[in-house]
Amino acid sequence: MSFNTSSRQLSKTDEAPEDVPSQEVTPLDSPETETPEAETAEASVPEADAPKAEAAEAEAPDAEADPEPEVPEVPEVPEVPEVPEVPEAEAAETETPEDRTSEAQTSETGAPEAESPGAEPSDVDAPEGEVTPRPRRWRRVWGGWREKYPVAARVLAWTTTAVALAVVVVALLMPTQSDKFRLAAFVRLPVEAIFGAALLIVLPRKPRIAVAALAGLGLGALTVVNFLDIGFNEYLGRGFNVVLDWSLFSDAQGYLQDTFGRGGALGIAALAVTLVIAVLALTTMSVIRLGNLAARHTETATRTTLVLAIAWVTCAALGVQYAAGIPIASEHTMQALQFKSEQVRQTLRDEAAFRKIAKKDDFANTPPDQLLTGLRGKDMMITFIESYGRSAIEDPVMAPGVDATLTTENKKLTDAGFAAKSGWLTSATYGGSSWLGHSTFMSGLWISNQQRYRTVTAGDRLTLPGAFKKTGAWDTVGVMPGIQKAWPEQNFYGIDKLYDSHKLGYKGPKFSWSTMPDQYALTAFERLVHSKKHDKPLMSTIILTSSHQPWAPIPKLVPQDQVGDGSIYNAIEKAGKKPADIITDSAKSKQEYGKSIQYSVSSLINYLVKYGNKNTVLIFLGDHQPIARVSGNHASRDVPVSIVAKDPKVLDKIADWNWADGLQPKQDTPVWKMNAFRDRFLTAYGSTPAP
Repeated sequence: MSFNTSSRQLSKTDEAPEDVPSQEVTPLDSPETETPEAETAEASVPEADAPKAEAAEAEAPDAEADPEPEVPEVPEVPEVPEVPEVPEAEAAETETPEDRTSEAQTSETGAPEAESPGAEPSDVDAPEGEVTPRPRRWRRVWGGWREKYPVAARVLAWTTTAVALAVVVVALLMPTQSDKFRLAAFVRLPVEAIFGAALLIVLPRKPRIAVAALAGLGLGALTVVNFLDIGFNEYLGRGFNVVLDWSLFSDAQGYLQDTFGRGGALGIAALAVTLVIAVLALTTMSVIRLGNLAARHTETATRTTLVLAIAWVTCAALGVQYAAGIPIASEHTMQALQFKSEQVRQTLRDEAAFRKIAKKDDFANTPPDQLLTGLRGKDMMITFIESYGRSAIEDPVMAPGVDATLTTENKKLTDAGFAAKSGWLTSATYGGSSWLGHSTFMSGLWISNQQRYRTVTAGDRLTLPGAFKKTGAWDTVGVMPGIQKAWPEQNFYGIDKLYDSHKLGYKGPKFSWSTMPDQYALTAFERLVHSKKHDKPLMSTIILTSSHQPWAPIPKLVPQDQVGDGSIYNAIEKAGKKPADIITDSAKSKQEYGKSIQYSVSSLINYLVKYGNKNTVLIFLGDHQPIARVSGNHASRDVPVSIVAKDPKVLDKIADWNWADGLQPKQDTPVWKMNAFRDRFLTAYGSTPAP
């Protein structure tokens, strides 16, 4: 429903009293039809004679006593001068839509209708000589309510207009990062609104409504994308890519289902769809309403638009700002559209270039006997700890607990005869999409989006597990409790045998997204794989998931001989915190995240100390930083990486890497891009490049 305002004002004598209901009479409303003769007779009696007629009736008893009463003289009705006929051509030229509207209203109500800011002219102009169609029921009801409560109607109309204006301004000026929301961002002059108002003022009615509707839908779509940008910046440290990121919604739905259950996930999805529809409808109706208002008050709207345009040009020329980075003269929406357009073009060009890069591999043709010669006979373990980022070691909230754990676990390693060196790697992803970090580390290519991941996994790029397999000197296995469906990437990575969530024999509860505690996954690896007799050393790829968000509930370490089939974790899971308790609280999320990292690191080091030997070599690292709510809005993408071994020759081969001793890298330890690790590692341990 829209409420229009009219610039036409009526005198107080034309307004209907507030306590008198509307008395509209139409041919369909009237139970009886008066004859033309009756109407003529009523019209011919002057209103001045009405008192005399009443007096005559009052004196009727006396008339019987007077047989010959005097007949009063009837005053002569003055003749009405004839109005000269107006030619039809002139009438057509001088008659306006407002005149026709007023005539139609007068013919229906018998008196001019008091107008309010929400009054709308009739959408249908009846041709001369035709009966005006009966108004729709809602128009009659609204018209009657408006006449009965004119003040409330005006307040409602102006409130609706103010809301429409606020919706448009907010949509045009909305930031794409949550930390940039401030009042100054929404009290600027959007140049898009000025151009839009100028266009809508000059357009005829039907084109104006069509253009306003399209503009409103476009503004609504941009608003939805802005919300996606906010969410992606919050969770993944980057904006939404309109080309590549649609496939991530299925993963988000899976995460919600694991965290809140099937019903909760469906409810959140339904709410999201409803909000999208509401945003599109609200922006569309708001632009249409403002366009109609500007068209009805053309003179005022034109002056206002001109003043705002002059103010915008002045502020833009002088560079006037509320604060650094917040100019009063805004081009926010135009810049956002330009950025998205450039992002689409860049994405398409980038993917074409990446396909060529992926085909080049410095170690693709290296003979098997020239690969990894410095690690022959070693049991290799490459282990990813979910969301283990630099913030866990340096953030003032999480660092004390995590650093204390790293110190304690490093002492355990030293006491058991192990040594470690640690550095930093910059992950290709942030906050999520762990598989992008895994593939970047394993393949030596920068896999920063889903399309790159599809491209590289569809090829035959040599991965780290694949290099061990190619030598023929190792058996390759994968322990991946996070895999719950078919995983065709197994062949790409060069993994001979995969132990996913269904093959590890776990009988305990899920811990939110994580299908099983890390301690159980490592214990199952020992029982099913490592403890078995092998003709060759093992090359194992293990992905630990207990530190996956939302970090509630978190498992606890139990005595190794009590792990069993995992049933012992039922009581621990029930006693733990619920995701809803911490998921919206940044401080609690940081605390619980830090505890989850401590649990995962302790589980891994305890396993290594108990089951490792002189030939065990462990590489463990984080796949990405946690979400911005935990790591901070402008945190780096760095993650820690460590190499642990008993054989000193293993660490001697990387002495020139300048990594820090122990499990904790220093602040000034060198930082590499994660895709650089594969080639550096292969080279350090004797592989010969052969493109």
